[in-house]
Amino acid sequence: MTDRIHVEHSGKVAVLTVDAPQSRNALTLDLSAQLAAAVRDAEDDRNVHAVVVTGAPPAFCAGADLSALGAAKEEGLRAIYEGFLAVARCALPTIAAVGGAAVGAGLNLALAADVRIAGPRAKFVARFLELGLHPGGGMTWMLQNAVGTQRATAMTLFGEVLDAEAAASAGLTMRTVEGDHEALLEAALALAAPAAEAPREVLLATKRSMRATRALAEHAAAVNVEITPQLASLESPEFAERLRAMRARISGR
Repeated sequence: MTDRIHVEHSGKVAVLTVDAPQSRNALTLDLSAQLAAAVRDAEDDRNVHAVVVTGAPPAFCAGADLSALGAAKEEGLRAIYEGFLAVARCALPTIAAVGGAAVGAGLNLALAADVRIAGPRAKFVARFLELGLHPGGGMTWMLQNAVGTQRATAMTLFGEVLDAEAAASAGLTMRTVEGDHEALLEAALALAAPAAEAPREVLLATKRSMRATRALAEHAAAVNVEITPQLASLESPEFAERLRAMRARISGR
């Protein structure tokens, strides 16, 4: 079987699966390039409103291919990063459906998504120092933002491994989904459903605003960031149509 990023669509949601089970979905240069291309394709497709990233069972992603890492210089490292960085940069809402181990660069891939949900066999492992390797790809920044400095330090410097329960408790994942991989994907698609139904331009603008306001110190600055795209949405035909439909539902009660 050829290692690949398998792409399928469920309504307006693109599901991207790292499909390399013999290596537990380790990211090679080719797989990273395929993943980045699949994310770009989703962004360019006006029928796609959200992206789910997952790994072929039983793993999520075992990290970067170690033979590729051993031969990599800066250019090669950045090429390996490109897959999960494409997810981090994605203009569309993204969900990581983590059904197994997310290790090293696989942890980065999970962290790159806007929201993470986990199956009961999920675990989150930094492992860089265990290999004598400095973390890369922005892992230290992403992990500290996701779980705070103390827990990130425990994972990165002391090798703490989070299972599904601990990850949910730490805020690394939104929830744990009981059942098999299909149940996990169904939960991810259900989570994505409201984004799939929202007007795409408003969805994209809202994600841009969330990124812009994340690091702001003052509420007033966030009001200023949001006012222009909100005014644009008020003038859109989609808003007018949905407002009419809501009024009709209310008057029909």
